[in-house]
Amino acid sequence: MIRALYTSTTGMSGQQLQLDVISNNLANVNTSGFKKARAQFEDLMYQTLREVGVTTAGGGMVPTGVQVGMGVRPTAVMRIFTQGDFQQTGNELDFAIEGAGFFKVLHDGNEFYTRAGNFTRDVDGFLVTANGDRLQPEFAIPAGTVSIAVDAGGLLVATDANQQQLGSVQLTLGNFINPAGLKAKGANLFQITEASGPVVEANPGTEGLGTVAQRVLETSNVDVTEEIVNLIITQRAFEASSKGIQTADQLLQISNGLIR
Repeated sequence: MIRALYTSTTGMSGQQLQLDVISNNLANVNTSGFKKARAQFEDLMYQTLREVGVTTAGGGMVPTGVQVGMGVRPTAVMRIFTQGDFQQTGNELDFAIEGAGFFKVLHDGNEFYTRAGNFTRDVDGFLVTANGDRLQPEFAIPAGTVSIAVDAGGLLVATDANQQQLGSVQLTLGNFINPAGLKAKGANLFQITEASGPVVEANPGTEGLGTVAQRVLETSNVDVTEEIVNLIITQRAFEASSKGIQTADQLLQISNGLIR
């Protein structure tokens, strides 16, 4: 019964983490380029009360043995990089990646990667995120620019009122062997880790990278219906674990009453 108390406690702790992950997914349902996460678990060690395959006193063999599990623990919160839907915005500085890849930005002098393509221009004319992180490679929109066009291959061209080209830059995308190994830093930014592997940079549409679409944004890949269902399952699992604690407590109470 004491074992049941601790086992149920691990179940409640695990479901609390699951709830935290689901809540974060739902909170970011309208965050551009957000990628949902999924908690993963594994069972804890087992207490072996009878070994499998041992010989019995009668000369037979134990076919299954007796093992009692000690609960559950979280092993990972995995980021899922499936494609989000596209939302038409009409803003010429809104870009979306159709396929694999990340935009590279410079944040506090360090390189980070993002799927959010809602860019704007700063006081110097450079393309930046909402937090002022410059898109790489840097490009300052020339004075007199009235139109900016980006093709699927990432070539950005600024033109004036006479359709004369004032400047251009070739945008590149980055990709990783294991995108799930990237470290989320907040503000729609991801950081390279040893688990993600080194970045592979190339032009959009090459090296397995996606293409760039203009005047659209990639929405969050969170499926609200799926998350609500997961929320219900999590709630019921938490209730079941708490019920295990209540039952173990009641049995202990009965045992204590037998002594009297």
